[in-house]
Amino acid sequence: MQKRMERSIVHIDMNTFFVSCERLTNSELNGIPLIIGGGERGVVASCSYEARRFGVRSAMPIHMAMKLCPQAKIMKGDMQLYSRLSHDITEIIQEKAPVVEKASIDEFYLDITGMDKFHGSYKWTSELAQSIVRETGLPLTSALSINKTVSKIGTGEGKQKQQQNLEIPEHLVQAFLNPLSVQKIPMVGDKTFQLLSRIGIRTIETLSKMPAEALQKMIGKNGLEIWKKANGIDNSPVEPYRDRKSLSTQETFPEDTIDIRMVKRILLGMVEKLAYQLRSEGWLASTVSVKIRYANFDTEPKQCRIQYTSADHILTETAVNLFDKLYQRRMRIRLIGVTFSGLVRGTYQIDIFQDTEEMLSLYQAMDRMKTRYGFDAVMRCAGASFKPNNKNEILKRKSDK
Repeated sequence: MQKRMERSIVHIDMNTFFVSCERLTNSELNGIPLIIGGGERGVVASCSYEARRFGVRSAMPIHMAMKLCPQAKIMKGDMQLYSRLSHDITEIIQEKAPVVEKASIDEFYLDITGMDKFHGSYKWTSELAQSIVRETGLPLTSALSINKTVSKIGTGEGKQKQQQNLEIPEHLVQAFLNPLSVQKIPMVGDKTFQLLSRIGIRTIETLSKMPAEALQKMIGKNGLEIWKKANGIDNSPVEPYRDRKSLSTQETFPEDTIDIRMVKRILLGMVEKLAYQLRSEGWLASTVSVKIRYANFDTEPKQCRIQYTSADHILTETAVNLFDKLYQRRMRIRLIGVTFSGLVRGTYQIDIFQDTEEMLSLYQAMDRMKTRYGFDAVMRCAGASFKPNNKNEILKRKSDK
């Protein structure tokens, strides 16, 4: 029987990426507490290690961060700079690694299984890390292990121990995981941690020895996956990275129409659905395009560049403004379309540089409901009353006029 080949999975995580990008362009920011985020009612997108020593954390309200660290310098953030440097890092990795998954703007998984036949996997990983630092000037932490879960936990531990490159071979995986807090496991949030703590489960070792069936009954469908991760089991593949250029949708009306209110309702619903898709897939858009096709088949597009975002209210306002500027011929409309392009990876649910903590909470709550119960579970009133391709609804609206 042929022996199973041990996987070699690398996780690369750029250290305080936004902060490091800013310091790369302005050395006066080195060594000081630095917070990247919105205004006084915004939230922290990233913060330096100097600020973290005071208890500042990502996604914390800015006003709370300033109470903890009043001497910190706050910067709004430059997504164009971050995305450009992220692209540079991606190109360096893709030139050298056989399979690359770009998990976010500053996080990568590499599958280098089998490369140890030609190079030592750890030596190869260390040399790649050195190349990235040398060519970009940005610091990082990497970890090499048998799967994505262990290597990701490894980079977290590497940052704490100030080790740039770690290796956790298969025979040391459980010994590495056992003493760590269950909070180190991806998928274990605050609520799950509190639930486990109440029954005395605080370390990965204790969790790994718990019956999987009991954990599943207590936590639900994710219980088995968490138990597997606690035991160092994760068969999920490294998904090859592909750049998505745009997201788009369009609606052709059953009958040509001049009911502009109805057209705008459709447009709002389309924007909301695409914005949810942006957030679900981890994208931020920088360009909004709207197109109109008239009854005579003339098609007119118009586009506008915006700050990188995936927030409904910004995208909706932009799309409506474009439509108002575009629709000047007062002819019947056959089709309406909208496209989001200029996409970059972003790990944040909304434009964290612009929006308030209340807005962040609202979007996260709405997205959770959409994910659990379907897109139509919660929608904005302006775009919710029209169902695409519902001819009876169109005729009803015409008869009500």
